[in-house]
Amino acid sequence: MEASQHQRHDGSTVTPGWPRNSWYVAASSDEIGTTPFARQICGVRMVFYRPAGGAPVAFEDFCPHRGAPLSLGFVRGETLVCGYHGLAVDCRGAVESMPGQRVKNFPPVSAFAVIERYGFVWVWPGDQAQASPSALPDLAWGESDAWAYGGGRYHIACDYRLMIDNLMDLTHETYVHASSIGQKEIDEAPVKTHTEGDEVITSRFMEKVSAPPFWRMALRGAGLPEDAVVDRWQICRFNLPSHVMIEVGVALTGEGGYHADPSKKASSIVVDFITPETETSHWYFWGMARQFAVTDAALTDTIRTGQGKIFSEDLDMLEQQQRNLTRYPDRRLLKLNIDAGGARSRLAIERAIAREQGVPVVKTAMVA
Repeated sequence: MEASQHQRHDGSTVTPGWPRNSWYVAASSDEIGTTPFARQICGVRMVFYRPAGGAPVAFEDFCPHRGAPLSLGFVRGETLVCGYHGLAVDCRGAVESMPGQRVKNFPPVSAFAVIERYGFVWVWPGDQAQASPSALPDLAWGESDAWAYGGGRYHIACDYRLMIDNLMDLTHETYVHASSIGQKEIDEAPVKTHTEGDEVITSRFMEKVSAPPFWRMALRGAGLPEDAVVDRWQICRFNLPSHVMIEVGVALTGEGGYHADPSKKASSIVVDFITPETETSHWYFWGMARQFAVTDAALTDTIRTGQGKIFSEDLDMLEQQQRNLTRYPDRRLLKLNIDAGGARSRLAIERAIAREQGVPVVKTAMVA
């Protein structure tokens, strides 16, 4: 079976709408311990645990004996023991033992490459021979004391690409987030979209505006006057397979905007790791990395709380959008210039899937 396909219960295969030969965030580091942990990633049910050595491992959540979920078992040293009949699997996936049985010739359990970095556990669900650590994104904020980071996680019942659309077009902030980060100038500022390789970049700059509530709080945290007139920016960067990093901030007007000295601005990176679960659900790992007041733990908590509320508003909108799209699958949707970032991101995804399948790209996404 091709690496980008998975098998239905009736034996037929389907090509899902996500690349498989990529690193996805499976969990935050603190989610994985010595108790088996189950999560579905890219349509595959996986079990994660930490053996005695400490580095997390991942298997298909399926015991080769009778098909029970291995996640219902327990960890014994380096070994994962099935909770149904006691079949034990070592940390490489090899069947090690089973009480009263000869099982060492059993085929191994399917294992997945795992890397723990930046506070997350990453998994490669596709062709394991291609799982290179060098393909992991380079995230300077994840390993530097010059940055502070706080974030969280949501399970969202919608196609992961709807979240990418949402993040690559921030026009919705005026309406969905009116009480926190929205303002009418977002609608009025021109938006530009371009690509650099597989990266899609959408940007918007606003000059001489009042900071909305969330950014007034950030200005206070940066030691700047919260009622100052500011220049504001949003630069959304999509990268395969489904990551969106958004450079956001405000600077005192006349100090250079995006390029202002750090002492004259409050800026950060909105971190969005979007991991498909099924065709209509995904795991959303969100956070904010900043370079001002990095030792202020209380500010980190305040930002996390505010950001969590903002993203919960997106969650409600996206889940209801998915219900409507499922209810009316034949409806044609309007395509506008503000949709260019999402459309080009979808095209990059389609190209990645086509490369995995060895087939020509069929252009189904509108590119404005």
